[in-house]
Amino acid sequence: MLIGLITKNGILIVEFANQIQEQGKELGEAVIEASVLRLRPILMTSIATVLGAVPLALATGAGAESRQQIGWVIVGGMTVGTVLTLFVIPTAYTFFAKKRQVAETEGVRTPPELVHADRS
Repeated sequence: MLIGLITKNGILIVEFANQIQEQGKELGEAVIEASVLRLRPILMTSIATVLGAVPLALATGAGAESRQQIGWVIVGGMTVGTVLTLFVIPTAYTFFAKKRQVAETEGVRTPPELVHADRS
């Protein structure tokens, strides 16, 4: 669940940055604009997931020990994953997109397996 949600958030930022670049904006502008546009939905998803897991983390009664462990993993994992998504994904995207641009300007072809399948 954590991997799926965090991956979805990262994909949304990258896809929005690609779309903004296709509209003619520079790489830096596209990454910043995509990150700002996706910040609210990412935070809403993350906060809803964390708040949904709080009852598990604070559970009492029979079998509460195993539920608490799962709850704290969800709360901590989603919190750390969201922070990393908001900072690491845009940074990594900028780094790899610059490398791709340099390779394209030097005439080096990008291997087909690295080209995004949806791009035309």
